[in-house]
Amino acid sequence: MMAAVLYGKEHLQVEPVAVPTIESGDILVRVKVALTCGTDVKVFRRGYHARMIVPPAVFGHELAGDVVAVGEGVGNFAVGQRVVAANSAPCEACFFCRRGLQNLCEDLLFNNGAYAEYIRIPARIVERNTYLIPNHVGYQDAALVEPLACVIRGFEETSPREGDTIAITGLGPIGLMFVKLAKLYGCRVIAVGRRKTQLDRAAALGADELVVGDDGSNPVKAIRAMTGGRGVDIAIEAVGKPQTWEWAVNMVRRGGTVNFFGGCPNDSTIKLDTALLHYSEITCKASFHHTPAYIQKALELVCAGHITAGFFVNREEPLANLLEVMRHLMSHNGHLKTAIVP
Repeated sequence: MMAAVLYGKEHLQVEPVAVPTIESGDILVRVKVALTCGTDVKVFRRGYHARMIVPPAVFGHELAGDVVAVGEGVGNFAVGQRVVAANSAPCEACFFCRRGLQNLCEDLLFNNGAYAEYIRIPARIVERNTYLIPNHVGYQDAALVEPLACVIRGFEETSPREGDTIAITGLGPIGLMFVKLAKLYGCRVIAVGRRKTQLDRAAALGADELVVGDDGSNPVKAIRAMTGGRGVDIAIEAVGKPQTWEWAVNMVRRGGTVNFFGGCPNDSTIKLDTALLHYSEITCKASFHHTPAYIQKALELVCAGHITAGFFVNREEPLANLLEVMRHLMSHNGHLKTAIVP
């Protein structure tokens, strides 16, 4: 089969490799679509991911496809079925799993290899985090389930209430998912982005107010003016830069909640006003990854038509063009997803 193999920093080759072999409990899926992801762009730029991928390796993790082979003992899937498989599955037995924190599982099994004609789904993921795609749901829509699950979990971790005012900084695909989700919850959304195209997309998804936030324009003052000087109920940071993390803390009202969703580069630090945090009782949270329960919630939203690929995917490209796509995404931060069709 043809597959995209990552060899190191910005070193990617689409080349023939062996079709994965499956063992007991596994399934083999023909990839119908794999979506690009900000994490994949980071992996391409850095040449590795400490927890998910060690090169040389086939990479990519947002996928949907058809079952073409099943291993011994697989009873819940059959050849010909359309499926979406998450990129991980917890052990359900460790300290964190027993406390409902499966995303922090001490033996979290990751799976990569979506940028290929076929992908092996290991038995644990088959058993705990793979799902049938209903006939009315397209492959691109189904492939959104993994990033959407992360967003839903991050959003619910902030305990939003109908009528809350929420500032969302960063309007790439993840930030736009937060915008759409917040509107589904009945919240007022202030969208903060660098480019007019990003702000226009947020407006199309229902954002109530738009604010420009870039290196030369601090949005905190504008957001406080929009909230009577009080600040927002919830601030979600979906960029992954120390500067925007600090902005988020200064956007919230007393008693408000900040979600540091965007992951900053390793060894990053930020400065926090301890008096502000203490006397204003600001809650700061960070969200990482998803759990099977949130994958199921995401699939339900997709199946109901609330979240579709039309909002977040703007083009298709063949697998042979993946290197060009990655270079483009690396130099155009915040662009929508590309559907890679092997």
